[in-house]
Amino acid sequence: MDEFLALGFHQERGLDCVIVRLFNTVGPRQSGQYGMVIPRFVERALAGAPLEVHGDGMQTRSFCHVSDTVRALVDLMEATETSGEIFNVGSASRVRIIDLAHRVLELTGSTSSLAFVPHHEVYGLGIEDVLHREPALDKIRKAIGWRPSLDLDRILADVIDHTRRAPAVELT
Repeated sequence: MDEFLALGFHQERGLDCVIVRLFNTVGPRQSGQYGMVIPRFVERALAGAPLEVHGDGMQTRSFCHVSDTVRALVDLMEATETSGEIFNVGSASRVRIIDLAHRVLELTGSTSSLAFVPHHEVYGLGIEDVLHREPALDKIRKAIGWRPSLDLDRILADVIDHTRRAPAVELT
């Protein structure tokens, strides 16, 4: 609804606005409190607790480093020709959640196990997870030349490094 309102004000009153749809922005200091998978996996791996994988882990996601996201936002705000447009910001490089879990275990040196939890136990009955989620990035690339520069290995290294140095969090 907020996108429609912003575009309506853009068309009717000349509101200078750019709509951005963020896809799994991740970085240091991010909390796993709201279900963010990378911080949750890292926190649990470093604590020796099981990594909770929803479903069978075959779903894929793409992750964008917060530094790349900030760079995209700044460039979109500074580009006058982007006003009144909608852009996706994220990475087109997907990883299966099961593979992400194994990668986190490897990079942290953790011996944590994986705990598979059915979707209905996490989200309730009638809710299904999207199997693959990846943003289309051609529009932003053409508009401002943006593309993510930091890959999943850098994201994981930054989150692991920060989590190791941060005070321990209470796992839920």
